[in-house]
Amino acid sequence: MEQLLTQNPWVLAAIIIWCLPWKGVALWKAARQNDKWWFVVLMIINTLALLEILYIFNFSKRKAAQ
Repeated sequence: MEQLLTQNPWVLAAIIIWCLPWKGVALWKAARQNDKWWFVVLMIINTLALLEILYIFNFSKRKAAQ
């Protein structure tokens, strides 16, 4: 993986461009809904935006509907 990233810096750039908007929206929603544990988990764990997408489309909707 390290060799792929050092030989092709555009791969790292693509990963960053993909992850940043998802992480930003998920953190914003978690902060607005006062989900402190979700905020901490989303801030620390990097899952190539999979956890963030799950939070945005699944877990944040449950609390908003209550």
